[in-house]
Amino acid sequence: MQYFKCFSKQDITSFTRVRKFETKIGERLQVVSDPNNIEQSLAQSKARFVIVGIPEDIGVKANYGVGGTDTAWPSFLASFLNIQSNDFLEGSNILLLGQFNFNEIASLIESNAHDYEEKVNAYRHAVNQVDEAVEPLIKLITQHNKIPIVIGGGHNNAYPIIKGAAKGLYKAGQIPLASLNCINLDAHADFRPLEGRHSGNAFSYAEEDGYLQKYCVIGIHENYLTQNIWMDVVNSPFIDFITYEDIFIHEKKDFLQSIAHATTFTDDNYTGIEIDLDCIEYTLSSAATPSGVEPIHARQFVSYTAGDSKTAYLHICEGASKLSDGRSSETIGKLISYLVSDF
Repeated sequence: MQYFKCFSKQDITSFTRVRKFETKIGERLQVVSDPNNIEQSLAQSKARFVIVGIPEDIGVKANYGVGGTDTAWPSFLASFLNIQSNDFLEGSNILLLGQFNFNEIASLIESNAHDYEEKVNAYRHAVNQVDEAVEPLIKLITQHNKIPIVIGGGHNNAYPIIKGAAKGLYKAGQIPLASLNCINLDAHADFRPLEGRHSGNAFSYAEEDGYLQKYCVIGIHENYLTQNIWMDVVNSPFIDFITYEDIFIHEKKDFLQSIAHATTFTDDNYTGIEIDLDCIEYTLSSAATPSGVEPIHARQFVSYTAGDSKTAYLHICEGASKLSDGRSSETIGKLISYLVSDF
């Protein structure tokens, strides 16, 4: 499979710090039995969850954002593989499949684009290549009735994940049409116009192409909700937003009530769970915010949506351990690790 590398036990061991009298998750995770036949390995595996990394910032740069979302994945591995295997999370029900590598595409663009606008257009074209690589792998995972846990990368990857999961669940006979619902914890709608693929329009493309049925965003900031997108929401029975201000400023609903509203809105179909880390206060991302939800809210969101939905997948994106402007975070991997273990 192009751009994808399956992990071996040796790859996992390189991240796992073995300690006497302890068992780490990295010692219990499954890997594919045959990297040359992923489909057969998935069919034979009894794991329920399959972790995939998409360490790229192509979609973010295509959206005029600050690069660096490719750095969250290795930070996550270093943290997650070293949490304890115990009665709360034992680990053998998880298969760590591997990661994509789009560095060659990014390097070609950086080396050959003549100016900034040409670079942005080239990155938008490259997002299509990312889409084409990611979609069939997600389809393969879901058609074998397993739940993908995808760590990004930019929010552009929501589109191929939704498309792949919808096709996979349809092929598995779980849904009558290749179309899913989605709940997104996000400061932004990511429902921008169809102007070329980037991290800000994954859901508008998924909706336009018929793979996204119902879409609910929790915690969207009114300051960053464009009027044309707001009118789309008002006029569509299939899209619903609960703003950050309505939850935390005007207190029309509390946070758990908002989650319950979202899971009820989407309870007629399999539902993808999305977390854009830029909604969490002071979490490093291209669009970091000083006013957002707290980590405890993100953890509650994952736990409650997963427990109250027919879950298609989990996608955590937009975080970074180091941005291209020099800002860095030592805790992003640990935060994502908490979210994945909660899920």
